[in-house]
Amino acid sequence: MNPVDFIREHAPFHLLPPEALGQVERGLEITFYPKGSKVLERNGPKSQHLYMIRKGLARLERDGQAMVHLEEGDIFGYPSLIAQDTPAFDVIAEEDLLVYRWPEKVFHQLMGYRPFAEFFTKGLAERLRLVTQREGLELTGIDLSLPVGELVTRPPVFVARNATVQKAAEVMREHQISSVLVEGSPMGILTDRDLRNRVLAVGKGPDTPLLEVMSAPAKTLPASTPLFEALSFMVEQGIHHLPVEQDGQIVGVVTDTVFMRQQARSPLHLLRRLERTRSPAELKGYAQELSGIAESLLAGGLGASEIGRSVSSLNDQLIHILLQLAEERLGAPPTPYAWIVFGSEGRMEQALLTDQDNALAYAEESPEARRYFVELAEYVVGGLIQAGFPPCPGGYMATHWHKPISEWQKLFQHWVETPTPQELLEAQIFFDFRKVHGELSLEALDRIVATSGEHGIFLAHLARASLQFRPPIGFLRRIKEEDGGVDIKKGGIAPIVSLARVYALEAGSLAKGTVERLRAAAHKNKLSQEGAETLIEAFGFLMRLRLRQQLARIRQGLPPSNKIQLDNLSSLERRHLKEAFLQIRQMQESMSLRFQTDRLG
Repeated sequence: MNPVDFIREHAPFHLLPPEALGQVERGLEITFYPKGSKVLERNGPKSQHLYMIRKGLARLERDGQAMVHLEEGDIFGYPSLIAQDTPAFDVIAEEDLLVYRWPEKVFHQLMGYRPFAEFFTKGLAERLRLVTQREGLELTGIDLSLPVGELVTRPPVFVARNATVQKAAEVMREHQISSVLVEGSPMGILTDRDLRNRVLAVGKGPDTPLLEVMSAPAKTLPASTPLFEALSFMVEQGIHHLPVEQDGQIVGVVTDTVFMRQQARSPLHLLRRLERTRSPAELKGYAQELSGIAESLLAGGLGASEIGRSVSSLNDQLIHILLQLAEERLGAPPTPYAWIVFGSEGRMEQALLTDQDNALAYAEESPEARRYFVELAEYVVGGLIQAGFPPCPGGYMATHWHKPISEWQKLFQHWVETPTPQELLEAQIFFDFRKVHGELSLEALDRIVATSGEHGIFLAHLARASLQFRPPIGFLRRIKEEDGGVDIKKGGIAPIVSLARVYALEAGSLAKGTVERLRAAAHKNKLSQEGAETLIEAFGFLMRLRLRQQLARIRQGLPPSNKIQLDNLSSLERRHLKEAFLQIRQMQESMSLRFQTDRLG
């Protein structure tokens, strides 16, 4: 393809009238930058050109941190040209770069064409989102509240349901795409990964029917779905291509490369890395990448709950990979099993890696099963440690907690009927359980949890146990005078989590997340709507404050902490923090009265 044909296929040059293409061609310069070279320097000389990448990959960096990746067809250099200012980012060749570029004079001539000019003036804030100052924390990212339909750039491409893989591959090559949709009901999809893994890798021929290797039904989302929901959905489902529908019609396919191009630290980028993992040793650095993703999502405007969901979904995929590797090493399991997570991971509220909380249940007891699952647990727990998950100081890990499902049932029932104080603590921990892998059904445990609210004494003891953490009402000034830090987990987050758990159990709900539990309790009138909304808002506020400060500490080379430094908060945030603590304390007192915890022996 000659340069002008390539250029006119990409924005914003496709907006130019035919008479302007002569200017584009006459002003074109072609240059090469070797891998590792710096094309533009932050705070360096003003850009002298508008750049378009023809081949290769570049990254925008700020203070050594990658913000955005640029690939074939992407342009850069124009913010500096428009503002007549120094570049806001370093632009570095991640691979050898073949670049088309135009001198500043040609760029300003082309800006005389209104559609071309509007592309830059309207897209500047939306596409690059230059780093802004927000309460002492620098953030960048795309607006993840935008609808996913805005990432669709071309109409969908379909092939007939009776087509062969060869025909599908020809269509993909013709349109230069990495997937095709398969007509029929249900609609299917075939991707380049399917061709590699389900066709070539297993020796299938070009005449293989699509029906044998496609995925159906294809997983889709409405075009109005916010980007963060689409991103989380793709991670949870482990997919890299997302058909988007509007008014009952598929309008296009969004790929993971679109997300990764717009957001260097994308969950889908880490998902790709996990899928290539072949040994636990390759997981080194996972925790650091995950913290970068959390920061990027925070920059995109996501709340802490949405970030927790995305991060927990990645952790689920990590566990899937480790268990698959373990089964390859140990052989097929002798009996069905389920890998369980609990705590913040079970509630899908873990934004940064914390201590492991996991367990294992299996169907039938036998000497072979005991040996196999001990080795399985050791392998996976060890792999999680290599990935950056510290071992649980209390020992709540599958290396200690692996039992047949019948024993788990007896244990759960005992916790509900005759628990000791220590067992109440364990019930609080394990009742947040969530299965992330395995074929064993945990329906029997779900039934026990769902009916635990019928045991009034159990709920009352659980309510009293949940009151061990109290917000530091009236002590913010003293805390500030002493060391400036308040433990926001013990003082705010943990109390809300406990309140939500008790009220949800009373409502007979199996919801795992704190927000979902509060809404379920309000729906069943176990908690007022106003009370639920107050706790939901306080929970989001506190989680975001904690995550923001933890990320700031990580950037400083310090370990994350649950302590919030009051001097780092604005006066308005300090006021909101105090009000949140007051509301939590009032809700605790209300729960204490409701369950008459002061009368318990």
